[in-house]
Amino acid sequence: MRFFVCFAFASCLAGAPPKLRPVQEQYTKFEYRVPMRDGVKLFTAVYVPKDSGPNNRYPILFLRTPYAVRPYGADQYRETLGPSEWAQDKGYIFVYQDVRGRYMSEGEFEQVRPHNPAKTGKQIDESSDTHDSIAWLLGNVGHHNGNVGMWGISYPGFYATMGMVDAHPALKAVSPQAPVGDWFIGDDWRHNGAFYLAHAARWMYMNSREGANDPKVPRSNPEYESPDGYSLFLGMGTLEEINERLLKNKVPYWRELMEHSTYDAFWQARDVRPHLKNVRPAVLTVGGWFDAEDLFGTLETYKRNEKQSPNGVNLLVMGPWSHGQWASGKGERLGDVAFHQATGEYYRERIEFPFFERYLRGESQAKPLAEAHVFETGANQWRTFDSWPPRQTVDKSYHLSHEGRLAGNPPSRGGYEEYVSDPARPVPFVPYIANTMTVEHMLDDQRFAAMRPDVLVFQTDPLEEDLTLAGPLEATLHISSTGTDADFVVKLIDVYPNDYPNPDPNPKGLKMGGFQQLVRGEPFRAKFRKSFEKPEPLVPGQVDKLSYTLPDVFHTFRRGHRMMVQVQSSWFPLVDRNPQKFMDIPKAKRSDFVKATQRVYVGPVAGSSLKVRVLSARPEATLR
Repeated sequence: MRFFVCFAFASCLAGAPPKLRPVQEQYTKFEYRVPMRDGVKLFTAVYVPKDSGPNNRYPILFLRTPYAVRPYGADQYRETLGPSEWAQDKGYIFVYQDVRGRYMSEGEFEQVRPHNPAKTGKQIDESSDTHDSIAWLLGNVGHHNGNVGMWGISYPGFYATMGMVDAHPALKAVSPQAPVGDWFIGDDWRHNGAFYLAHAARWMYMNSREGANDPKVPRSNPEYESPDGYSLFLGMGTLEEINERLLKNKVPYWRELMEHSTYDAFWQARDVRPHLKNVRPAVLTVGGWFDAEDLFGTLETYKRNEKQSPNGVNLLVMGPWSHGQWASGKGERLGDVAFHQATGEYYRERIEFPFFERYLRGESQAKPLAEAHVFETGANQWRTFDSWPPRQTVDKSYHLSHEGRLAGNPPSRGGYEEYVSDPARPVPFVPYIANTMTVEHMLDDQRFAAMRPDVLVFQTDPLEEDLTLAGPLEATLHISSTGTDADFVVKLIDVYPNDYPNPDPNPKGLKMGGFQQLVRGEPFRAKFRKSFEKPEPLVPGQVDKLSYTLPDVFHTFRRGHRMMVQVQSSWFPLVDRNPQKFMDIPKAKRSDFVKATQRVYVGPVAGSSLKVRVLSARPEATLR
């Protein structure tokens, strides 16, 4: 196993990005309607380098999207092309396509269209549409070298993933970036059954309301009555009232989501993971540790492909980014946390661009990339491993204990900590005014929550040496409730020392001493504790067990910092309110929401804990 560590920030900085000419000076644009096997035609824009002489051959980079390949018209050009400025400068044939049923493409659109591994004849799915499109491009677009790559972020990342399933032989390299994996278990709309209200309301109105598929209609957020999302959503009361007042009953997909509030056949058919088998193209899966939308899909795409395609090239990149932040800008900070280097530029020049060069152009200078290229938050350095999670980790459990302690050993006596969860006064998810899901909330200061009586706080003593966690977290809570359902949110937090220096300069007047940086937070809806398909009520007053996995982290708690765990039963309006009564929550009335006393048990038996993976050795460093 080889490890490479970058301790010198200056050596990690990317070179200056290319100074790009306007796209129309570098490329010629063509527009086509590409026929699929069932006769449906997909609108496709192709940009070919102007210096495509008779002997010049370029790889094709292909992006499929439900978000429109604007601007339309052969004389209307995009401002930039491809996944990066380096790719645009080097020269590729860039292809953009409206997926079936969206904007200028024919056919019927289906959200996260299920894959059909047994399709025959004219039956289609997103894999076949990709295959047919590549076959047409190879036969009808000149000056290509026969190699095709795909990339895409978020929903386009899903289409990139489906393109590599039963892939066309010419598809040699694919980079799913923040791809959708499973919209019920951990991506976008639901996390362990808990509904991500603020995100769903904004996205669905913008992209799925009636009339939004018109190329002439600009994308827009809902018409919020107030910038204060906490008061706004609380005042609307129920999910049905939110649909009526905010979405104006104009979002069919919202109604579909409400109808499928358990992990039924509808959601199971849309789980991408079972289809990642025997993937032939080289794969570079990319994501951000602070991606509020599709962190689950990113990690699961890499892990499932690794397991089910053992002979393929399967690489992972994880940086200190919010959703898609790696695609533009320097990536030097997120919210109040600085990373002290241009992480975005480094990724685009040193990782993504060489990946496509190696597998699409065969550039000998593009050396093989590491299996896992990951940014260690807290220590602020890039590191590489030959597997993810790293093999050199050991499991360790931190136990919730009496008097707010978080300890490596379980407490010697049993007991519980309790709080009253009131749906009329839920715990907010951010300490500031916002009416949508914010990208910064994934690492926001949690001191505001720690002060609330309905949030339990457990923390270690100041650490005597650095502690590096690498991999998934496993929460085990023994709980009881006076209600018949409840949410539990577990948060892992890095508590800075009281003398931690403020930024210099400090235009926001930040006070970083005692800052409680969220490292990972994830909700779980208790009625799904035994099955996402068949929820069961809690028995009031009866002790029960919740066990669930939080997405991976790669974070170092520095010497002098503390590790903290917070537990709460609301996270509003990021997560919709639980009535704390066993029922189909989309049908809840205002009268259904009731207070409940939640107990979290501690002790040597049937206690509560967070299991982590500790990187057991810090290998020798090599500057890059």
